[in-house]
Amino acid sequence: METTFDAEALVGYRYRVDDYYEVGREKIREYARAVQDYHPAHWSDSAATELGYPGLVAPITFTSIVAMQVNRALLENVMTGYDTFVHTDQVFEVHRPVVAGDRLTSDVEVTSVRRVVGKDLFTIATTFTDQSGEIVQVMRATIVGITSGEVESDVSAAIDRVIMSGLDTTPAHAVPAVAQPGRIATRIQTASRRHLAHGVIRLDDVAVGDELPSRTIQLTRGDLVNYAGVAGDVNPIHWHEEVASLVGLPDVIAHGMLTMGLAAAFITDWLGDPGAITRYAARLSNYTVIEAFAAGDVEFSGRIKAIDPESGTARIVLVAKAAGRKIFGLSTMDIRLG
Repeated sequence: METTFDAEALVGYRYRVDDYYEVGREKIREYARAVQDYHPAHWSDSAATELGYPGLVAPITFTSIVAMQVNRALLENVMTGYDTFVHTDQVFEVHRPVVAGDRLTSDVEVTSVRRVVGKDLFTIATTFTDQSGEIVQVMRATIVGITSGEVESDVSAAIDRVIMSGLDTTPAHAVPAVAQPGRIATRIQTASRRHLAHGVIRLDDVAVGDELPSRTIQLTRGDLVNYAGVAGDVNPIHWHEEVASLVGLPDVIAHGMLTMGLAAAFITDWLGDPGAITRYAARLSNYTVIEAFAAGDVEFSGRIKAIDPESGTARIVLVAKAAGRKIFGLSTMDIRLG
């Protein structure tokens, strides 16, 4: 099936979402539980205050919840030449941590389109600004457009039978693949990153080549269902065996963003301050299969790749493995040290 528009013409398509997303303290706790992140700053007001924050701190991948909502207009109403999308790369650029009470306004833009091995790869940037107009975070996701010729013909029917009630899955009419007058977001200039606290790990405590203590986390089908509900990711491949099989998967698989959230929890547990992360990137090159009657193990490890003494920052290379296979093709996290 050919796409219904010139994919490259989408570069520069952008819009600002009319409403804001208000970050709630209970939603932060709910999400922290879903990604098994038990850092006290996500749960306790007093612990967050001790680190210098005005409220509970959201895990770094929390904004994927907002992006899931605000990107839907683009995926369903504009990019109508595809039947589904596969998430391949993800980057979080942090200007300051998201905290309870933030009112996030979202600007969405298609920043690039590439064609690789006959498939269209789109990079979508979602910029989150707070109620004062300052940038909080920029999230960049790369997705691959998949057409009906690449999946089983009865996938759509199977999804319709199991998809969450109340969700409109009927494709909307296509609109021109150019930015619409009156919907163009004011281009936001990159602001200097603001951090309310530094990491508890100090510069003198680490050296290039240091290995972080590894951590193994268990995932069950219940964890996947819980994450789907909390994050709003309704794709049935994460909880329905029939749909997973129809798209060529061996079984139900964990969400890529869930895996990234687990990895972030692994780092902040060691680092001591979830707000000391300045950038987090991962290539989602493999998947974690979760069987119906057995928990799946994901093993996380990390290594200090580089240190900049002048800025007091370091870069960590992250490794996530499930069933002996690497889940991330490449994953790095930039942190500020105490």
